[in-house]
Amino acid sequence: MGRSQGTVTQRLISDHLVSGRMEPGEEIALRVDQTLTQDATGTLVMQELEALALERVRTEVSVQYVDHNILQADERNAEDHLFLRSAARRFGLWFSKPGNGVSHPTHMQHFGIPGKTLAGSDSHTCAAGSLGMLAIGTGGLEVALAMAGRPLHLTMPEIWGIRLTGELPPWVSAKDVILEMLRRHGVQGGVHRILEYHGPGLASLTAMDRHVIANMGAELGATTTVFPADDAVRAFLEAVGRGGDFTEIVAERDAAHDVAEEIDLASLEPLIARPTSPGNVVRVREVAGEPVGQVVIGSSANPGFRDFAVPAAMVQGRQTAPGVSFDINPTSREILQDLTRSGATFELIAAGARIHQSGCLGCIGMGQAPAAGRNSLRTFPRNFPGRSGTDDDAVWLCSPETATASALTGTLTDPREWAARFAVDPPAPDAPDPVSVNDAMLEPPLPPDEALRVELERGPNISALPEFDPLPDEMELPVLLKAGDDVSTDEISPAGATALPYRSNIPKLAEFTLTRLDPDYPRRAEAAQEDGGHLIVAGKNYGQGSSREHAAITPRYLGLRAVIAKSYARIHWQNLANFGVLALEFDDPDDYGRIEPGDRLRLTGLHGALAEHGPPALRVRNTTRDEEYPVHHRLSPGRRQAVLAGGVIPALAR
Repeated sequence: MGRSQGTVTQRLISDHLVSGRMEPGEEIALRVDQTLTQDATGTLVMQELEALALERVRTEVSVQYVDHNILQADERNAEDHLFLRSAARRFGLWFSKPGNGVSHPTHMQHFGIPGKTLAGSDSHTCAAGSLGMLAIGTGGLEVALAMAGRPLHLTMPEIWGIRLTGELPPWVSAKDVILEMLRRHGVQGGVHRILEYHGPGLASLTAMDRHVIANMGAELGATTTVFPADDAVRAFLEAVGRGGDFTEIVAERDAAHDVAEEIDLASLEPLIARPTSPGNVVRVREVAGEPVGQVVIGSSANPGFRDFAVPAAMVQGRQTAPGVSFDINPTSREILQDLTRSGATFELIAAGARIHQSGCLGCIGMGQAPAAGRNSLRTFPRNFPGRSGTDDDAVWLCSPETATASALTGTLTDPREWAARFAVDPPAPDAPDPVSVNDAMLEPPLPPDEALRVELERGPNISALPEFDPLPDEMELPVLLKAGDDVSTDEISPAGATALPYRSNIPKLAEFTLTRLDPDYPRRAEAAQEDGGHLIVAGKNYGQGSSREHAAITPRYLGLRAVIAKSYARIHWQNLANFGVLALEFDDPDDYGRIEPGDRLRLTGLHGALAEHGPPALRVRNTTRDEEYPVHHRLSPGRRQAVLAGGVIPALAR
């Protein structure tokens, strides 16, 4: 292998390495033990399994969750749920029914096992790293291929060791740890890296605390986050009745990381991400006094019992401020059961809380949209523009303590200041013993012979997968859109209650493509199809955020043939290749400024540049300005074949 196997990450990768060398920048292939899909991405995954003619999944465990689109304002979401259940029965997956819980904490409780690999069609799959798993979010087609028994291909990242010391002070919690990482490094700080936490400070962090930190590693752009499987993980698994699944996985004493960082937990204070980026982090005391109109607690980024029980203790005997909507999204039915058994649900309701279904809901813009221009404080992982479902939103990301203190005062409030003002001791709620374990809404896979007889239930809103043509050897196309830095997949293919119900209907969903950046893009893209398609030019970190492959499919459906960017987010870069879009990068990032929307760019010799051993360098000619720019691609031989064929599925068909 060429490297010491002393870190937890190296051990996990080594145990699952199918091919490649564990050297940063090298392509590796990993055996996948488990997969996770959810309803916002899973319908396409199931259609891809059908296109691959798979009889039955070949992983140890695959689970289909319904947690994102559980609002049923009309028949479309319900039809998708029926389709997903029939597909789970047909292909041999577990099925988590609507309202059972958010996929990540639910998977952690019922299926997570230290030492296993997990591939998920959701960028926050990395949360399972809290259990000592190698859990990687990726595009749906990558997950479909993993279900079919194929390895997961990725570029070997650097291992970023983050040493934790000390203990968190009162009124500071795990959310402030990951917000501190985002304050230091921003949304691109973890690109091409795996975050591995270690050090004496781990002893004071529970497995669910670690889930909070691992979950939002995605916001740093990291490939995943890894924690050791130690006594905290053992305690968690024993509490949920799965102590037999525990295996200790810790780093060797002399383990060396590629990059080093240290955080003294005792030095942290309440932090908050301002609109409109998880990386726009400041100290709460620096923005205290801002008026607050909504507070929402929940999501996969703060999913544990304590994340709801602490707010319940804070509001006990009090009322939330007039004009504040105080919304509670229990992350699982089991959390709601335990909150109710402990009396916390009563305290929340008595204080004015609105209790919603167990699921993602407001995190993905499915309900709980805030009033335009009013500050909404959320314990969520993301606050990209418009993700909440409100175009003119102002979403802040913070801990449950900060959110609750602000709900009680009506202004953005440091919980330490609130506690001092009212002489409140820090709550330390204990979860009920035993904790609730309820698998009534988890349907196990059918036996193989019975599964083969299941027919897929296809409602009228479920379209067929589009067929894409191969990449031509040369093309001269217009630049239809010039995007800036850190464009998210929420801006490429919007979430929210208006667009997401069409996630299985590609022609209809395409009508929403990039409309946050250019409301006229879909119409102009369709018109450009008569000219052979179009191009997009973008800045750094294009496609950050959600793993949804719709953000690659719908632009491709509208005629996108290539993107030329300064750099890409990992998952979106993979998704573009999977659906036949050529992702190119500027050799000189300054050339980005030389191109304007409407310019025509000419690319030639594409087949040679994408041949197995072809040089990755190309030159783009701007025929409008009579200029040339050197560019390159980073495609492996397998991804080159996919782009040439028009995508992975046509490449496999060939």
